[in-house]
Amino acid sequence: MSSIERLDYYVRDTRPCMTSAQTGAKWIKELLEGHPDRIHDAFRMSKRIYIDLLHKLEVDHELQGSQRTTAREVLGLTLYILAQGGSIRLAKERFQHSTETISRYFSKGLTSLLLLSAEVIKPMDPQFREIPAEIRSDARYMPFFKDYVGAIDGTHVDARIPVEDQVRYIGRHGTTTQNVMAVCDFNMCFTFALAGWEGTAHDSRIFARALRDNRLNFPHPPQGKFYLVDAGYLLKMGYLKPYPDTRYHLADYARGSRPVHGRQEHFNKAHSSLRSIIERTFGVWKKK
Repeated sequence: MSSIERLDYYVRDTRPCMTSAQTGAKWIKELLEGHPDRIHDAFRMSKRIYIDLLHKLEVDHELQGSQRTTAREVLGLTLYILAQGGSIRLAKERFQHSTETISRYFSKGLTSLLLLSAEVIKPMDPQFREIPAEIRSDARYMPFFKDYVGAIDGTHVDARIPVEDQVRYIGRHGTTTQNVMAVCDFNMCFTFALAGWEGTAHDSRIFARALRDNRLNFPHPPQGKFYLVDAGYLLKMGYLKPYPDTRYHLADYARGSRPVHGRQEHFNKAHSSLRSIIERTFGVWKKK
């Protein structure tokens, strides 16, 4: 490479960069008017849900655009980054905006979604007055588990972390993850979520923080009501663990030739079966 070629390589090109005719606004218009699979693949939701979500955020959570960018595009680029696990740079090319503009509007869209989450990720009835239908209609659980209101567990979610902070986030499988604690009811609806903890954080540590920090609005069980938790959680009133040193996981009962014996094994088997609702809920969420 000659000296002139090297100079050309390092000198910044001053020509306009975002010049594609396929702007973000035009792309979203295509998605809304095109085949329903396209918008679902791009945003992980249907056209109807996207339109309803946009209306909700505009009316209740002040999602706004600008003179050059509509609220529809702000929501679109936010969902694109979240659904595709994309970077700001990829969104910059897709929506034909500068890095600063993409970053600013992604922050706005994310803030609106977080405000909405406080409205929807919560128990339908904070007092848990009704026996869950899934328990009431199942002889394996009724009446023994009639006062149980949900299950708690943690799951690891892939995370993109700056190099200098990655060590704390490297989980069991050698990848950077965040440990997300969640609560769900027996209708497979999340009623609480606490994200952002490093992959090396133990479930009991995150659980203790959720209980102590009133700002997180954790839905504590009323007196006489209980959450199902696994053996790794703290033993506290309102949070019921399985019996220790006793068969627990359903696979252990399925593999073994020995029948269920004693009240502790009967309890643990029912506990494991009922608590699996949180694992199934995580599975449905991760397939979205």
